[in-house]
Amino acid sequence: MNAGEIRVDGVSRRFRVHAREARTLKDLFVHRGRTHATDVWALHDVSVDVERGQAVGLIGRNGSGKTTLLRLIAGIIKPTAGQVRTEGRVGSLLELGAGFHLDFTGRENVFLNGAIQGLRRADIRERFDEIVAFAELEHAIDRPVRTYSSGMTMRLGFAIAAFLDADILLLDEVFAVGDEAFQRKCFGRIFAFKQAGGTIVFVSHDATAVERLCERSVFLDVGRVAFDGATREAVNRYRRTLADDANPAERGAGLREWGSGEATIVSAALVGQEGSDRLQFLSGEPFALRVSLAAPDGVPPPRLQLELRDDAGTLVAGHAVDLRSLGWARGNGRLDVRFEMGELPLADGSFHLRLGLTDESGEHVYHWLDDALQFVVYPGDDVRGVVRFEGRWMLEENSARR
Repeated sequence: MNAGEIRVDGVSRRFRVHAREARTLKDLFVHRGRTHATDVWALHDVSVDVERGQAVGLIGRNGSGKTTLLRLIAGIIKPTAGQVRTEGRVGSLLELGAGFHLDFTGRENVFLNGAIQGLRRADIRERFDEIVAFAELEHAIDRPVRTYSSGMTMRLGFAIAAFLDADILLLDEVFAVGDEAFQRKCFGRIFAFKQAGGTIVFVSHDATAVERLCERSVFLDVGRVAFDGATREAVNRYRRTLADDANPAERGAGLREWGSGEATIVSAALVGQEGSDRLQFLSGEPFALRVSLAAPDGVPPPRLQLELRDDAGTLVAGHAVDLRSLGWARGNGRLDVRFEMGELPLADGSFHLRLGLTDESGEHVYHWLDDALQFVVYPGDDVRGVVRFEGRWMLEENSARR
């Protein structure tokens, strides 16, 4: 094998789960023979080969075995059956900040983590300034890590791992946290590693991130390889497994799009009163939503669902329309619809519009976009809060007679 290559041959991994964990010596004697262990197989006969310089995505539902496979490749755990081989130095970003000593300063933790990763002290000293600058922690590097926010800890963890002289980089949901600017910087660093010939294995529920980074992906389903090939096809198969789940648990880990694909949302745009596409509005002004939909022959008229949420994810408003009422015929092919509002009832803030196409019952998802559109509303007059409070004051008749 050459440096940067990975060989996973017929690997299975079993975890033994006990119904009641024995926490004390008394528990061991009192419950002896009464607790039964259950075998949980996280992986079944998985084989994956990764060549030097490839970027391979691992996708699948929660519990499909993605992180288990990544930990096997990293050497953190051993397979129950089969063999895992890697050649060269392996850098792991499986849990940013793991292994930090909270009472040590950021500086001390850089040297500690570098030593754990196999770097000599001289090598760490040579990279130290780059690590601190990348993490943007020059002002706090000599403070104890227990005083850091979670974001600061995450940035330092990524910076240490990203500046290792590795042949293989293992990434597990590293873009699920952090602000957008830092995520872009992380992506830039990882792309530079890829262009230099490094090997990448990337686990993420964010299909867009996987498609940007990986030409090839492995779709794991209940611990087995369901597909190994082009990322676009792997992502499509993954999304179809979510079609009957209106609120997948994977949302919290970065999932933004899913569905069976029988009908799709082609495009969406917000339009101002002048007729042009906009993402900024003044409270109370007229606006419209345009959506283009497509479906092949044989799909019954679906329902178009809208959810409006604020930056915190709180539901501000919801709406649904049966597209049969707008002229969707079976096998229509393509339909452009428009939703108009005379006065925008929002007062102030940044908002996210989610769009979904479902069957008539709403239980089967054809296509769902969690962040179809993001727009900003600026306050007008003396309005405050999220919702524009419209109405008309008048004098009560009884009060006028007094």
